Amino acid sequence: MASSTKNRIPIWVVIIFFSLFLLLHTTTSVEDEVKKSLLNFLSKLSNNGTTQLGSLSSWNTTSDPCNDHWSGVVCGTKNSVIKKLYLNSSKLEGELDIGILCGVAPIAASLGVVHLEYNNIHGVISTQISSCKQLTHFHVTRNKLSGSLPASLVMLNNLIQFDISNNRFSGSLPDFSSISGLQVFLAENNQLGGEIPRFDFSNLKLFNVSNNNFTGSIPDVHGHFTANSFIGNPYLCGDPLPNECPPSQSNTLSEKSKDSYKSSVTMFVGYIVLGLIGIALIIFMLCKRNKRKKDKVNNALPKKVVAVDNDGDDSMYKSSFGGLTKSETSADDQSGFVSSSVLVVLTSPEVNGLKFEDLLRAPAEMIGRGKSGSLYKVLLGNNQIVAVKRIKDWDISSHEFKQRMQRLDKVKHPNVLPTLAFYSSKQEKLLVYEFQQNGNLFKFLHGTNMDYAFDWATRLEIAANIAEALAFMHQELKDDKIAHGNLKSSNILLNKNMEPCISEYGLMRVENSSPSKSSNAFFKDDVYGFGVILLELLTGNLVQHNGIDLTDWVQSVVREEWTVEVFDKALLSECASIERLVSLLQVAIQCVSRSPEARPSMNQVAAMINAIREEDEKSA
Repeated sequence: MASSTKNRIPIWVVIIFFSLFLLLHTTTSVEDEVKKSLLNFLSKLSNNGTTQLGSLSSWNTTSDPCNDHWSGVVCGTKNSVIKKLYLNSSKLEGELDIGILCGVAPIAASLGVVHLEYNNIHGVISTQISSCKQLTHFHVTRNKLSGSLPASLVMLNNLIQFDISNNRFSGSLPDFSSISGLQVFLAENNQLGGEIPRFDFSNLKLFNVSNNNFTGSIPDVHGHFTANSFIGNPYLCGDPLPNECPPSQSNTLSEKSKDSYKSSVTMFVGYIVLGLIGIALIIFMLCKRNKRKKDKVNNALPKKVVAVDNDGDDSMYKSSFGGLTKSETSADDQSGFVSSSVLVVLTSPEVNGLKFEDLLRAPAEMIGRGKSGSLYKVLLGNNQIVAVKRIKDWDISSHEFKQRMQRLDKVKHPNVLPTLAFYSSKQEKLLVYEFQQNGNLFKFLHGTNMDYAFDWATRLEIAANIAEALAFMHQELKDDKIAHGNLKSSNILLNKNMEPCISEYGLMRVENSSPSKSSNAFFKDDVYGFGVILLELLTGNLVQHNGIDLTDWVQSVVREEWTVEVFDKALLSECASIERLVSLLQVAIQCVSRSPEARPSMNQVAAMINAIREEDEKSA
């Protein structure tokens, strides 16, 4: 009896073991209810199995959707929940019943992506779709779906992409304005009608409701979309369509009341104007008399001319460049360099014979100002226009600065803007460049210069040229440890052929660097800067916007597996290759790695981008 009691397993051990068994079982396979719903959903889509299922034949009662990898099914990390369904281009010809999925709690709580485009499916979108609260992507383009869109769609607060184009939907659109994260809305080529709701057009990357039966005026799209998004709606009017909306009756009555009001106050305003004119004449006479008195006093004083630095005037040429007085330019630099009034002209025939005094006398216009100094557009005496970079408070001796400039002058690349001449004193440094009329990459990317088509091929070519130029400079200046130091889109100028030119190379030194630091480490900041430029080219977004950092935003979106969401809508609308867009994005993400050691060299970056460019050219 004692032996029997001793060998008995305690009841609490049995309970724990059984609980662990249940836990493991539920986290490694989906529930039977989920599997049954998926099979019923596919059965309806395939006309109760009459359609040839092909790869979808893996869907059966004897297997598990996640563990047995049903075709088109993407599960969560623990293989217990359904995250995505990819049934596009599957030759399905049955009926859509989204309620079969969204009516099952486990599916409704996890399903985020549904792709059913390019089939031959009929049916409607049922109101039960609102139960799928996690739905972010819903694509059903090019089917035979019909009926009205349920008002419950607006309850899908996580919706990002909604594509119902090329179907037979009718009725009015629900008010999607409450869905703040919506970025893609495509409903062209249907039979939808009524007025277009007020979407958050500033957040939308793709929008199209063309070829429907919409009526009334188009909401203000704030310039984000063209007429192509609205054409084919005969009773639609207003910007951006060419046909203006007729004035409403209330507007007509308002105009009449305005005319009546204007006529009643015209005489009163006339008296006021006459009174103001009289006062102005009196003030003018008093000022004229005071000016005569001042002129008499000034004529009695000895004349003295000084140079004035009016940095605040950005709109016109100033009377002289830089504001250096003669006393400043006559003193010798204590570093032992030549007289500070000497302008060193490098091997540049463009400015042969240019003297420092010529710069002092030349009219100049400030066109930029940054942390490292100011940039001027200077008109020389021979009507030649140059750009002059003025750097103040750079703690580098004139001798070292001269050596640096002469070393850079020996390294030439067609996509790096050379320095034509330079000047150095204790107070400041001046560098003379050829002026680039087309401005910089920043202006083209961020909306201030819209006269040039900035398509995918152009952006890829610019990225490749910059990468090759940087790789060349890094290789040639490796032993000198001279990196660019301040690489950004505003320092990428565009020449007359719209080719990129890297400007201001070597004007920023890497500070606090030990002599033992490897030469490659000096150039990792340039790699990061280039990665940010790639992200600007791919997204069209600013580096900093409303406190959001571009690199952080892109990496967070990619982590959430919404990679396509980062790309510029202009690139998506021209149907640029998603595969190559993603490839270039992966290069950019490597470049902006937080660890400098993890970033590739510019030689490696240039090779990767050239491979993408070659693929793009082959497919063209």
